[in-house]
Amino acid sequence: MNNKQNSFHVDKLGLVLCAALLGTLTGCIGYVDRGQPREAYEEPPVVQTTFLVEDDYVYYPNYECYYSASRHQYAYREGNAWVARSAPRGVSVDVVRASPSVRMDFHDSPAQHHATVAKQYPKNWKPDAQKPAQKENRKDEGHDQRDQH
Repeated sequence: MNNKQNSFHVDKLGLVLCAALLGTLTGCIGYVDRGQPREAYEEPPVVQTTFLVEDDYVYYPNYECYYSASRHQYAYREGNAWVARSAPRGVSVDVVRASPSVRMDFHDSPAQHHATVAKQYPKNWKPDAQKPAQKENRKDEGHDQRDQH
């Protein structure tokens, strides 16, 4: 009878272990997330910072061209179009810089002001001898290399 009791005890123990195992597995399989559906991952938005630099023009009447120190470019008409280049066409930068110049007060396109500027400062214009030359009074951020020597 002892054998019968041991067998019953082992069978009971096996049944409890099987039930525990079945409960554990059922718990894992039976889990369902009933929350809100999740959206796909989205990259955070890119924030761009833009700094605006106002153009600062110097006009060279002899060559009807403008120099922008902030852009490091000369702007002038070529035929019916306005162009902007690192150097004026047909004349060296040193020759242009050595000619009389006037600092402009506008900060947009020279094309919008050229008719008025050209009347006020015609070709071969020279600063008045009584007034100090405007080239001497302007701060030029390294544009006129003669002032650096």
